[in-house]
Amino acid sequence: QLQLVESGGGLVQPGGSLRLSCAASGFAFYYHVICWFRQAPGKEREGVSCISTNDGRSYYEDSVKGRFIISRDNAKNTVYLQMNSLKPDDTAVYVCAATISTIPSPQLKYNYWGQGTQVTVSS
Repeated sequence: QLQLVESGGGLVQPGGSLRLSCAASGFAFYYHVICWFRQAPGKEREGVSCISTNDGRSYYEDSVKGRFIISRDNAKNTVYLQMNSLKPDDTAVYVCAATISTIPSPQLKYNYWGQGTQVTVSS
C-alpha cells in the first residue's frame, strides 16, 4: 500500500530552520514527482516545492526561493525540505504528495497524499 509519512515539523522562531522529511513506501520511487504543499488557516493550499525523483529537477514557489531547498535520497525513498530563514508567513500544515511524472510542478494531479506536519514560526 502506497504511503507517504511526513516528519520534522515543529515550533521555531523567526529566522530559524527546520528540515521536513517525506518518507515514501509501497511504490517505485523513481519516475515520480514529490511535491510539498502547505495550507495556512483561512488560506488556499499552495505548492511550495517539488522534485523529480528521476533526475532531481526542482520547482520552488517564489516566496521560498533562496530559503528552502528540496532534495531526495532515492536509496531511502525520502524527500527532504530544508527550510531556512523561516518567517511567520511560513506557518502552515505542510503535506507531501506524489504522482507519476518527471516534471516537478504543483499543477500536476497528485494521487497520493500524506497526513501533514505542522510548522509554526513564532517568537
